[in-house]
Amino acid sequence: MKTLKSVTIALALLITCSFAKAADEPTANLTRVHAINVYLDAMTRGKVDGLNQVVDPSAKFNMLRGNTIMSFDKKQMTDFLKAEKNVEQTCTTNTEVVESNLNIAVVKVDMKYHDFTRSNYVTIANTGKGWKITNVYSVFK
Repeated sequence: MKTLKSVTIALALLITCSFAKAADEPTANLTRVHAINVYLDAMTRGKVDGLNQVVDPSAKFNMLRGNTIMSFDKKQMTDFLKAEKNVEQTCTTNTEVVESNLNIAVVKVDMKYHDFTRSNYVTIANTGKGWKITNVYSVFK
């Protein structure tokens, strides 16, 4: 009987801990606007809080530099941005929704520096667990 009681308590504790482990960001907060704002804060102000929650684990980041395409995964990009934490970019930003529907949105984020502009085409998808960044393609002009 003591073993049954111990097993029941252990199972109840396991279930409670599983449900108690809340996500870093509630799904209700993972909106399109929130995902883009967190991305902008990370890219332009070095504010990386919440970035991990708005970037999908399968996200890809591509950058066209001249004739070379550089590709990065979520870990590589978040590690880079964490290393640049709190570094403010000397640029102005402009956002424009290129396409949007109930499941996906493409947002163009221009970062205008003194000598060039970095245009980021950010794809965000409704993953069922909130809106998350799934792809970013960057070009330089």
